Amino acid sequence: MTALDVRAARPDQLVSGDKGQWEIIVGLEVHAQVTSQAKLFSGASAAYGGDPNAHVSLVDAAMPGMLPVINKFCVEQAVRTGLGLNAEIHRKSRFDRKNYFYPDLPQGYQISQYKEPIVGEGQIEVEPDGEEPVTIRIERLHLEQDAGKSIHDLSPSETFVDLNRAGVALMEIVSRPDMRSSKEAAAYFNKLRSIVRALGTCDGNMEEGSMRADVNVSVRRPGEEFGTRCEIKNVNSTRFMQQAIEYEARRQIEILEGGGTIDQETRLFDPDKGETRTMRSKEDAHDYRYFPDPDLLPLVLDQAWIDEIKASLPELPDAKKKRFVGEYGLTPYDAGVLSGDSDASTYFETVAKGRDGKLAANWVTQELFGALNKKGLELATSPVKAEALGALLDLMKDGTINGKIAKDVFAKMLETGDSPGAIVEREGLKQVTDTGAIEKAIDELMAANADKVADVQKNPKAFGWWVGQTMKATGGKANPAVVNEILKKKLGV
Repeated sequence: MTALDVRAARPDQLVSGDKGQWEIIVGLEVHAQVTSQAKLFSGASAAYGGDPNAHVSLVDAAMPGMLPVINKFCVEQAVRTGLGLNAEIHRKSRFDRKNYFYPDLPQGYQISQYKEPIVGEGQIEVEPDGEEPVTIRIERLHLEQDAGKSIHDLSPSETFVDLNRAGVALMEIVSRPDMRSSKEAAAYFNKLRSIVRALGTCDGNMEEGSMRADVNVSVRRPGEEFGTRCEIKNVNSTRFMQQAIEYEARRQIEILEGGGTIDQETRLFDPDKGETRTMRSKEDAHDYRYFPDPDLLPLVLDQAWIDEIKASLPELPDAKKKRFVGEYGLTPYDAGVLSGDSDASTYFETVAKGRDGKLAANWVTQELFGALNKKGLELATSPVKAEALGALLDLMKDGTINGKIAKDVFAKMLETGDSPGAIVEREGLKQVTDTGAIEKAIDELMAANADKVADVQKNPKAFGWWVGQTMKATGGKANPAVVNEILKKKLGV
């Protein structure tokens, strides 16, 4: 094994080929768009969308004589992210020119960082689908400018170029090749996304391209040196990421077992066919002819400024998960689900404030998330706000409604957006606690089912039938505790 290779795949992660077992090696280069109002080297808007070429300055368009000027806030966001990744912050870094030609890269080069990035080595811990925690090492985080966008579907013979994204600040977060399955890669990406969103350094919106990954995949026999890797470009979904890794690993195994060799190349993933295909041969660093950008001085950071940024960091997902377990008594799984998304954790804490934390977590993770998933809604657009869900739990706690009625009320809240109190009053759903009314219903049941009265005294398991029938007779509104108490007295069980 090489010095960088400190992890071997578990036996259950090995992939069986026709001629033995193989180990998948995965590393990710994640591109996260910096949350900033302006671009990295110009004052043009970094907002998503807009009319084509509406957010383009003379610098972004590479007009002659235009000089880049660093956006200090983007630098701060990169430092904040590095600190959130437990990474080394380099007080001195520099920008380089990475030379290649794309029609949507008007300069003919990209301003990036190569040998002296702003952030060095770090690490994060992931738990893929409840498996044992795995530490994934981060090699570096560097700042660079994005390219524009080539549009091929507006004309059969012409390509159009939109430079709105040209110059937008990106953080490229490069992992070590520490992942040994598609599950681990997806868990790493999701954890990274939860961290940058909690920090406010990237919105993590994969549909808008704010966060995407280049996925490097190779295979080897267990314990051998790394094989030749292929890079799958611009994957913007964890589901596609897993499919691409699994397909690419199988493809490489088939080639190697057939006596062939793997070409180092860049590939694209076709989600419709579920396969990767060749895009171009893979470049090495020397192909880009990196050299220091002569228009930008080295970036030198003051340690006091770094310390100030560190002191302002919010609570991050791992710390929040630990607190949710200790403060609210949640299971590690529920705590992980709720702490992994800043919107979900804020929603949960609003519901749980002054209430039973476990009950609040159950309603948020099971009832609410399940309903939103069925409706295809995001938490931000939920018809049921956190305060309203908390009010529903209060109605259960004070005995106004029982658990069954609460679910009916919740369904109406989803449909109408009305408050639970208004729905209970309008629908006449208040729980029946009048012992006289409950006793009357039970007396009528006993008169109509004399044979079952004798049966329940011999067979205590039949007691559940009486509870169900009493609840049915009262329209589900009776207080279950009162029903149980009266039934036990009247049936003599």
